[in-house]
Amino acid sequence: MRDIAVTLLIVATLPYILKRPYFGVLVWVWVSVMNPHTLAWGFATELPFAAIIAALTLISMFINKDPKNLPFTPVVIVFIAFVFWMNVTTILAIYPELVFDQWKLVMKIMLMTFVTLMLVKTKKHVQLLIGVIVFSLAYFGVKGGIFTIVGGGEHRVWGPGNSFIAGNNEIALALVMVIPLLHYFQVITKSKLAQFGLLVAMLLCAVAALGTYSRGALLAIAAMGIFLWLKSQHKIRLALLFVFAVPLMLANMPAEWSQRMDTISTYEQDGSVQGRFNAWRVAYNLANDRPLIGGGFEIGTRELFSRYAGDTRDVPRAAHSVYFQALGEHGYVGLGLFLLLGFLTWRSGVWIIRNTKGLNEYKWASSLASMIQVSLIGFATGGAFLSLLYFNVPYYLMAAMVVTRLIVEKELEEKASLAVPVVTSEPSRHLGEPNHLQPITRDSS
Repeated sequence: MRDIAVTLLIVATLPYILKRPYFGVLVWVWVSVMNPHTLAWGFATELPFAAIIAALTLISMFINKDPKNLPFTPVVIVFIAFVFWMNVTTILAIYPELVFDQWKLVMKIMLMTFVTLMLVKTKKHVQLLIGVIVFSLAYFGVKGGIFTIVGGGEHRVWGPGNSFIAGNNEIALALVMVIPLLHYFQVITKSKLAQFGLLVAMLLCAVAALGTYSRGALLAIAAMGIFLWLKSQHKIRLALLFVFAVPLMLANMPAEWSQRMDTISTYEQDGSVQGRFNAWRVAYNLANDRPLIGGGFEIGTRELFSRYAGDTRDVPRAAHSVYFQALGEHGYVGLGLFLLLGFLTWRSGVWIIRNTKGLNEYKWASSLASMIQVSLIGFATGGAFLSLLYFNVPYYLMAAMVVTRLIVEKELEEKASLAVPVVTSEPSRHLGEPNHLQPITRDSS
C-alpha cells in the first residue's frame, strides 16, 4: 500500500514538472533528500524516480520559453571550477576502473545544482526550495525525536536507507543543519500556532540528533547553537530555551549515551577515533604525493592504506572528513576550491544582511541568509568528522544564497534608479528665486 501511495504521488507531479520547470527542481530535491520511496517496502524502492524527475525537468527546461541563464557570480564561477576539477581528477584517478559509479552519482547532484541555479528565480521559488528541504529533513527529526523520547534514548536513530543520510552520524548532521532553517520559518511567519509548531519541531530534531549517539553531532549542535543565538533576532527568548531545554534533554538520555559522549575527552583510547585519524593521514600523505590532483574517487583501498597509513594494521576506511576527503580525492586544488566555495557563499550572506539592514520588506532575505550561514556552520563542524563532501543539501543552500542575493541586488538597483532628480519648469513662488532641482521618488510597485 505504501509503495502504491508513494508511486502515485510522484507520478501526479510529472504533468506539473512539464508545465513549470522549477517545480521539477522542488520534486527532485524532495526525492533526493528525503528519499520517500525508501520508506516503502516493495517495488517502489527499486524504481528510478530521481532519474525520471531529472530527465523530465531537463526536457521541460528546453520546451519552456522562460529565461534560463546561469548566473555567473563569483560563487557560481568557483562552483563551476570545482566541478571541472573533479572531472580532471576522475580522468587522472589512481583507480580509473573503480570511479565511474561514484562519478556518475556526484555529477547528477552537481548537474541538478546547476539546474537549480538556472530555474529558481524569485522569492517564492527560494522559499519553496527551502521549505522542501525543511520538510524532507524535519520529517525524520520529528519522527526520530518522538522515537527517542518514547524509548528513553535506548535505541539509536537512523536515516532513510540507501541515501547520503542513512547512517546515524549522517542523519544527525542533517538534523543539525535543518534546525536553523526551521527557525527561519518561525521568524517570518505571523501565526502563533505555526511558530509553536516549528519550535516543537526544532526541539524534536535536536532530541533526534542526540538520539543518533553521534559524537560529531554533539559538537555540531554546540557550534550551530552558538551561531544560532548570535544570528537570532530573539536572543533572550532563545537563551531561555537553551537554558531550560538542553539540560532536560541531556538528563533524559541513558547512561550508555553519556558514556559514548565522554569518549570525546578520551579520544586517545578510542579505536574508532584513532581509525579516523589514520584515514586522515592516508589522505594527507596521498595528497603530498599527488598535490594537484589527489587520487580521484574511491581511494579507500587496502593498497593505498598500506602505502600511506601511519598504522598499516588498520582496515581501509573512508576519509571521515569533508576536508580530508576533498584533499585526498582532489588534491590541494580541490580542497582550495571547496573552501573558497564555502567562504564566498558565506560572504554572499554577509552582503545580503548588510544591504537589507533596516529594510522590513527584505526581512525574509536577511533572516534566510543568516540561517543558511548557521546551517553551514553546522555542516562545517559536523562535516569535519564525516565523508559527506557530496551531500546535496549544502549545495542547494548555496544555490538559495546565490539566488537570494541576485533578487535583493536587482530590486535594490531598481529602487535606486527610480529615485531620480527632476528639473522643475514651474516658476518659483518666491520673487527672485531661481528654478531648482527637486528630487522625486516613484513608487516601485
